[in-house]
Amino acid sequence: MTGLVLKLAPKERVLINGAVIENGERRSRLAIMTPNAHILRLRDAIHPEEVNTPVRRVCYIAQLVLSGDADADEARMQLLRGIEQLSQVLTDHDSRIQLGQATTAVLEDQHYQALKALRSLLPREERLLAAGRA
Repeated sequence: MTGLVLKLAPKERVLINGAVIENGERRSRLAIMTPNAHILRLRDAIHPEEVNTPVRRVCYIAQLVLSGDADADEARMQLLRGIEQLSQVLTDHDSRIQLGQATTAVLEDQHYQALKALRSLLPREERLLAAGRA
């Protein structure tokens, strides 16, 4: 994660290598220089009871790596398999781009970037699920 820049809102919390850090009263930027640091914005965290859709399941695996609760090497195949399964359903151009970015990020052990790409698919998945219920 060399060179990752986090822009934090006032009082925003972030998990870095197992430590919860809370920003002060003003917006700030943190430059994370340590490669492969485990970083998770707590506002983006998916709680276990919210893991109820295919995209959320894959996001949750990446999140477990970022929080330090799963080994990156062990999670790699699960992530790649999950991304492959999503690519069989989400066939539009924009989703393919995000899935490709997620795959590249996983292969490069850039789990924050993988989670970011996967999270961008959540609104699309929600629309598809809503259309299926209608």
